[in-house]
Amino acid sequence: MPAARKAPKKAARHTAAEPSPLAAEAFADLLKLDLQLCFAVYSTALAFNGVYKRLLDPLGLTYPQYLVMLVLWERDGVSVKEIGRLLHLDSGTLTPLLKRLEAAGLLQRSRDRADERQLQVTLTAQGRTLRERAQTVPLGIGSACGLQAGELLALRDQLLALRQRLDTAAE
Repeated sequence: MPAARKAPKKAARHTAAEPSPLAAEAFADLLKLDLQLCFAVYSTALAFNGVYKRLLDPLGLTYPQYLVMLVLWERDGVSVKEIGRLLHLDSGTLTPLLKRLEAAGLLQRSRDRADERQLQVTLTAQGRTLRERAQTVPLGIGSACGLQAGELLALRDQLLALRQRLDTAAE
């Protein structure tokens, strides 16, 4: 009598709700907090904020205010809309920052004569003078990072490229 043929075993099917045991094991490792790029970026940003706080307190600036001042030190007389675009901030976040900087005497907001819908932001003499004292901030950050200038520039370039790719992926 010929031997009975055994039917080939069918591979077990797994739905998206029930991943295979191998996939579940792989995903368990992927979900460890220490493996998350986003957490590495987030926790590094918190560390940066701590260093910036120490460096900016003597200048009377918060980190977001420092970013606004950087824009104005580079290009004085820009619109609120342009500052928001450069800093990736909406007007609801930017307006209170500008009001506090204006109250501190560092900048002045005024309507654009050519287009009254636009609000222009210009530095005051006090705001321009603060630039000299702020020269120590990038040096302090560089020192805190413990990297050479070339390494800092390469890291910055990698982060900018990553942000561009993420912006594109989010569209």
